[in-house]
Amino acid sequence: MMNAPKGPLNLQDVTVRRGGRIALDSVSTAFEPGTSTALVGPNGSGKTTLLEVLAGLLIPDSGQVVSPATRVALVTQDHQHRWLPLTVAEVVRMGRFDRSPLPRRLSAADRAAVDDAVERLEVGDLLHRQISELSGGQRQRALVAQALARHAPLLLLDEPITGLDLASQERILEVVGQETEAGTTVVVTTHNLDEARHCDRVLVLDRRLVAEGTPDEVLTPSVLREAYGDRMLGDHAGHDHAHDLLIDDDHGHGSHA
Repeated sequence: MMNAPKGPLNLQDVTVRRGGRIALDSVSTAFEPGTSTALVGPNGSGKTTLLEVLAGLLIPDSGQVVSPATRVALVTQDHQHRWLPLTVAEVVRMGRFDRSPLPRRLSAADRAAVDDAVERLEVGDLLHRQISELSGGQRQRALVAQALARHAPLLLLDEPITGLDLASQERILEVVGQETEAGTTVVVTTHNLDEARHCDRVLVLDRRLVAEGTPDEVLTPSVLREAYGDRMLGDHAGHDHAHDLLIDDDHGHGSHA
């Protein structure tokens, strides 16, 4: 297992503009080691933008990101991986290449990290298959295995179980729980309220930070109504919990959510 970060990852008044519009508006929050956080909100609310800021892929236009993590593992939505002429074994091993995309001889520690990730994501029987030939669930498990092989103290997952088979969903959610128990800081984006309830904390975004807290504290009709507006369904009188609600929101992966 990786070493846990020595302190929280802090965002202080982070603002990001994309294409002439504000994608994140003065967001301040902290992510503690050994916790999982779900980013929830409608399309265009800034979920993926926030994930890219945490990964160091986007520099805020204003505000500050203070991160103790020197290594980050990011699993994006997997469409760009479908064409890669790589086997699952090669994809998982790439998690050990650090900043260099070029193959190198793996050390004993590298091989142990790869073997552990392969076992945990149950992709051992897929190692010699082309990643482009796999089902969505198989491919996503391989990509999460690559991320785990990095042994990074910060794990970022962009809609990790959307559209997957139940077995793959359960395996990935179980691994998220294992990672937080090991001290990893885990952040996931999701449209699925049930998935968000598996996390320790939830941030509800609508470009600004609408609410943050435990799932019971923030996955409520009043908070979700503030973020989603008329995209909420089933919001009838007498519904006191978000379990009764559905979100009518296109899960399109082409836009920056």
